[in-house]
Amino acid sequence: MYRRALVLPKSGTENFFLWGPRQSGKTTLLRASYPDALWIDFLKQDDYARYAVRPELLRLELNENPIDRCRQIIIDEVQKVPELLDEIHWMIENFTYKFALCGSSARKVRRGKANLLGGRALRYELRGINAYELGEDFDLDRMLNRGYLPEIYGSDQYLRQLRAYVSDYLKEEIAAEGLVRSLPAFAGFLEAAALSDGSTINYTSIGRDCGVSNNTVKGYFQILEDTLLGRWLPAYRKRAKRRVLRAPKFYFFDVGIVNHLAGRMALRRGSDQYGHAFEHWVYHELSSYLECAGGILPITFWRLSTGHEVDFVVGHMLLAVEAKGSARINSRHLKALRLLKEEHPHIRCRVVVCLDTKPWRTDDGIDVLPAREFVRRLWSGDLMADTDQALTASPAPPPQ
Repeated sequence: MYRRALVLPKSGTENFFLWGPRQSGKTTLLRASYPDALWIDFLKQDDYARYAVRPELLRLELNENPIDRCRQIIIDEVQKVPELLDEIHWMIENFTYKFALCGSSARKVRRGKANLLGGRALRYELRGINAYELGEDFDLDRMLNRGYLPEIYGSDQYLRQLRAYVSDYLKEEIAAEGLVRSLPAFAGFLEAAALSDGSTINYTSIGRDCGVSNNTVKGYFQILEDTLLGRWLPAYRKRAKRRVLRAPKFYFFDVGIVNHLAGRMALRRGSDQYGHAFEHWVYHELSSYLECAGGILPITFWRLSTGHEVDFVVGHMLLAVEAKGSARINSRHLKALRLLKEEHPHIRCRVVVCLDTKPWRTDDGIDVLPAREFVRRLWSGDLMADTDQALTASPAPPPQ
């Protein structure tokens, strides 16, 4: 088991939600963090049946048999019984118990207007495994082909497991909850959306490909967002001189899932598909680091109306990152970062992440970093070290 970088609160000190896609390692992390917790798991039918019918049972049971206040109370798959959140809210107000509420889908909670505890619970999100957590086991080509789910990354049967993951998702998260009228149409949408991963979305084109309306496509993307299978990357909107584009991009949560849905087999260095997967991985590392460091800084991308684009901007021009799946970086690769500097002279740090073997710096201060060096500098805090908004949270040390 790899040690995860996300550090959860000490037992009995905080109430919090822990969200994350299925198989991202939420349960494993909770068990490692709270070995003596009181555990209620709604994947177990007996737990689900009892509390779904009578949510107040938890309060009554804790009244009758109080537990040590230092023990965390973990509710796994809490979205399956959203009514329980009212009881938890009452207990937070009247008792000193601390709850860890774990879920793989926020859709039922949000759409059902369930109680999200009114700001009384912290929010954490566990993404798939990252290069920092893998340590010496990190293999870039393996990660770009297999994705970030811990079990699939280490499996010799990863293609079968990716197929099973998508099939189980369609069956469990979509069919079981009745989220769509037509599963075949939604399956077609997933394939079309995967081909647009990391791009601005053309609803009309995707709707035409899978035979549904624009509004239906928008609803499908909302389902992916609510079930934590994807997220929007907004455009950086503050402009100084030149006109910037404002349409967001969409990224699936896992590049292995994208490869499967898009029908891609082995990705080879030098191919366009490898370059797209490499950009996805850089986004994954950035977003994972920022979540572990407190989740306070946004990630955006910057694009001019001329088509020049910087893949990722952290905060308000604290760090700009270009991802290039190439071993040879030239002036063409640096053009967008230079235009960004002209537009926003206060930009603190500009980086190109690539497949070069050694780090180097351009005359105008752009750092060109191999993938491993990027990981080292990112997770050590070096890339953000000279900013005014220094990240104070310390992720867990890498595996030894």
